[in-house]
Amino acid sequence: MAAVPPVSFDDVRGAAARLRGTAHRTPVLTSRTLDERAGAEVFVKCENFQRVGAFKFRGAYNAVAQLTPEQLARGVAAYSSGNHAQATALAARELGTTAVILMPEDAPRSKREATAGYGAEIVTYDRYTEDRTALGEALARDRGLALIPPYDHPHVIAGQGTAALELLEDTGELDALLVPVGGGGLIAGSATAAKALHPGVRVIGVEPEAGDDTRRSLARGERVVIPVPRTIADGQALATPGELTFALNQRLVDDVVVVSDEEIVDAMRFAFERLKIVLEPSGASALAALLAHRVTPRPRRIGVIASGGNVDTTRFAELLGG
Repeated sequence: MAAVPPVSFDDVRGAAARLRGTAHRTPVLTSRTLDERAGAEVFVKCENFQRVGAFKFRGAYNAVAQLTPEQLARGVAAYSSGNHAQATALAARELGTTAVILMPEDAPRSKREATAGYGAEIVTYDRYTEDRTALGEALARDRGLALIPPYDHPHVIAGQGTAALELLEDTGELDALLVPVGGGGLIAGSATAAKALHPGVRVIGVEPEAGDDTRRSLARGERVVIPVPRTIADGQALATPGELTFALNQRLVDDVVVVSDEEIVDAMRFAFERLKIVLEPSGASALAALLAHRVTPRPRRIGVIASGGNVDTTRFAELLGG
């Protein structure tokens, strides 16, 4: 008998009901210029317009909302390079609890300030020499907090899947769905929703060249560990996929492709100049793969998840050569 997946389409639909009226239903953009560049009809799901500026609010809120009253009274903990940090801090505030967030010392200043602005306590660590999972688990245990991990949690994964659910509700059937991959929660949830609605859709993950842990893991058939990558896509700078996310992605993801930092910058520039939106590097990686023609054979109708836009003006100008 086949194992029951840790997240089902019913879980994604339940998350959608939980998020209704709290999370934004983000817009789907189209562009004639983008269609011409891609040689396809393209639909961009703009999670840069989500609360906290990224898709992460979906999963964080869905997870915190299902804690018991006793857990909410004690507070929550999370570890994150930035977007999940902000998402958990805001979700905690919305649901009347407190948050302690473990963030890397080199996390973008704008993300640290935003997390603190939502009322969270921040504890820092060195992402290149310390294990954030072990530190986060110890922090939660020592303080008696409920740990909300950034991707490897069924409720988080289900919440992230609502982005693809909304996209497909707005566009109808797609031939392919391009999704950025960090720990794998967004693509795991998105693939769960997409394959349930349209089994023939190709779900394609996108990673930075320096951080292709999921691609390597899928090729080997088991989770592999790589050195923590140095890439401008800080939200995708991970050493190994999550356990739950990898199990789902093995079943549901059709391919993973990679893009260079230079191609990510080109996609950020295209999004700013032609789509009139600001994307952070991780948020632009799926668009980068489309513009760099990484997807073959070319689908006719393509969905692209632009996963976030949290980049400060100085960094944005530096990356685009301003």
